[in-house]
Amino acid sequence: MNGILWIKAIHIIAAVCWFAGLFYLPRLFVYHAGADDKIGRDRFAVMEAKLYRIIMTPAMLATLLFGLCSLALTWDAYGRSPWLWLKVALVIGLVGYQHYCRRIMRGLAAGESPKSERFLRLFNEAPTLALVLIVVLAVVKPF
Repeated sequence: MNGILWIKAIHIIAAVCWFAGLFYLPRLFVYHAGADDKIGRDRFAVMEAKLYRIIMTPAMLATLLFGLCSLALTWDAYGRSPWLWLKVALVIGLVGYQHYCRRIMRGLAAGESPKSERFLRLFNEAPTLALVLIVVLAVVKPF
């Protein structure tokens, strides 16, 4: 069987898992920021930390690893395609987004409210926009 197809399949599975975390963690921030009791805030802090450490980080690393493998194996066909480099830029932005999530998570766990609830609601939408753009770029290859 074709190895590149397995690499792509694992890349997509890892990306789905990563995006699940990217969608859910900022939503937890909204609930965490709105919690008015210590037990609730502590519960959200534990949920956020476990999601980040156990699901998001391994899924991100697997997405990057298998994406790089796929890129290496298809370099001759796609290496100079502008759509690919825009996709790579969006993925790099998502890595930065995840690291910024860690900063927010640590602030909330420390009892600080680093951002307003409104900001967190808007912040929660960024991965959706990135996902739409990445899928369109990867499937349609518009340029």
